[in-house]
Amino acid sequence: MNARHDAAKPLLSFSQILNMNVGFLGIQFSFGLQQANMSPIYQMLGAEGKNLPLLWLAGPVTGLLVQPLIGALSDRTTHRWGRRTPFFLIGALLCSLGLLLMPFSPALWFAAGLLWMLDAANNVTMEPYRAYVSDRLREQQHASGFLTQASFTGLAQTLAYLTPSLLVGLGLNKDQLGANGIPVVTTLAFMIGALLSFSTVWWSVRRVPELPLSEEERARLQALPRGLGATLAEIWAAVRDMPSTMRRLWWMALFQWYGMMCYWIYIVPTLASTIYGTQDPHSAGFRDAVLLNGQVGGFYNAIAFVASFAMLPFTRRLGAKWVHAFALAAAALGLWMLPGIQGEAHKAWLFLPMVGVGLAWGSIMGNPYVLLAGSIPPERAGVYMGIFNMFIVIPMLIQMLTLPLIYDSWLGGRPEHVIRLAGVLLAAAALCVLAVKTERGAHA
Repeated sequence: MNARHDAAKPLLSFSQILNMNVGFLGIQFSFGLQQANMSPIYQMLGAEGKNLPLLWLAGPVTGLLVQPLIGALSDRTTHRWGRRTPFFLIGALLCSLGLLLMPFSPALWFAAGLLWMLDAANNVTMEPYRAYVSDRLREQQHASGFLTQASFTGLAQTLAYLTPSLLVGLGLNKDQLGANGIPVVTTLAFMIGALLSFSTVWWSVRRVPELPLSEEERARLQALPRGLGATLAEIWAAVRDMPSTMRRLWWMALFQWYGMMCYWIYIVPTLASTIYGTQDPHSAGFRDAVLLNGQVGGFYNAIAFVASFAMLPFTRRLGAKWVHAFALAAAALGLWMLPGIQGEAHKAWLFLPMVGVGLAWGSIMGNPYVLLAGSIPPERAGVYMGIFNMFIVIPMLIQMLTLPLIYDSWLGGRPEHVIRLAGVLLAAAALCVLAVKTERGAHA
C-alpha cells in the first residue's frame, strides 16, 4: 500500500466523477469511429475480406507494446502536472492528428499505417486514464468510477456510430465520395472525432486534477531506478506477482475479446450480405450497410450507456462477476440470432439482438475493471492496468492471425458465420467469468 492511504483520498461527488471521466468521451469516440468504419474504409481502398483481420493488427500490437510500458512509466512519473496527465495530453493530441488524416488516405497502405499511429496514441492515453480513476477514488467508489467510465464509452460510441447517419439526416448526400472513394460523411465524422479527442481530455484534467504527491511519495518515486531496463524489470516483477483474481480473468478475456473482434471486423460485410444481398464494397448496398451498422451500433452503444448506470446497484449487490456473466450471455444469444435476420424488409429486427450486445459492451468496459481494481496494489495501478490490457490485445492478436486461416476452410468464406462464432465465444466467456474467485473488493 502506498503512503497516500485510501482513507486520505477525498470522497468525490457524482458530478466530480462525471467530470473526471469526460475525457473518455473523446477517447472512445475515436475507438467507435474505428470500429464502425475501418473495415469499410479498407475495403473501399481495395482490401479483400479474408485479409481484414491482418489490417486491424495495429490496435493489439501497439496495445501490447505501449500500454504496459506507459503504465509502468506513469507509476514512476513525478511531473509537476501529475503522474498520469502528461500521458493523457500527448496521446490525445496525436490521436486528433491521426483522426484528421485517416479519411484522406490515398491508398490502403497509408490507411493501415495511420491506424498504427492512431492506436499507439490512444494507448498512450488509455491505461494512465484508468489508473488515474483508481488513484483518485477510494475503493468504495471504484464501481461508480469505472461504470461511469463505461457509460461515457457507450455515449461516445453511440455518437461515433450515428454521426454519418445524422449528417445524412441533415441533408448531406450519402453517395458523395471523396477522391479516394471514401464517403464525405465519413470524412466529416472523423473531423468531429479529432476535435473531441483533445478537448474532452483537457476538460477532465482541468476540472478534476490529479492529487498532488506527498513529499514521502515523491521521494520514493525519485529513488526508483530509471530507464527502459528498470521499466521492463518492473513489468516482469508485476507479472510474476500478479494477483490470483487477475490471473483467473485471462480465460474470460481470451474468449470475450476474440469474439468482439469477430463482430467488429465482420458486421458490415454481414449486413451487406444478409440485408442488402451484396459483397461489393463499391456498391450502393454496401454503403447502405455502413450506415445501417452506424444505426444498430449507435443503438447498442446507447444501451451500453444506460446499462452502465443501471448495473451499478446490481454490481454492488450481486458482485461484478455475476452481472458480467449475465451480460455476456445476452450478447451471445443476440449474435447467434443476428445472421438469421435477412432482407431489407426485416432490418428493424436487428435492434433486438443489439440489446444483448449493448448490455455486454456496457459491462465489458466497467465490471472487469471493478474486479481488477479491488485486487491490485494501488502503488502498481498503472503497470497492472497496462498488463491487463495485454489480456485484451493478446486475444485480438490471436484472432487476427488465426481467423484468416479458418475463414474459407471452416467458415465457408461467409462473414455471417464469423458473427455466429462470436456468439459462441461470448457464451464461453460468460462461463469463464463465473469461475473467477474474487479476493478483496468483490462487490466494489
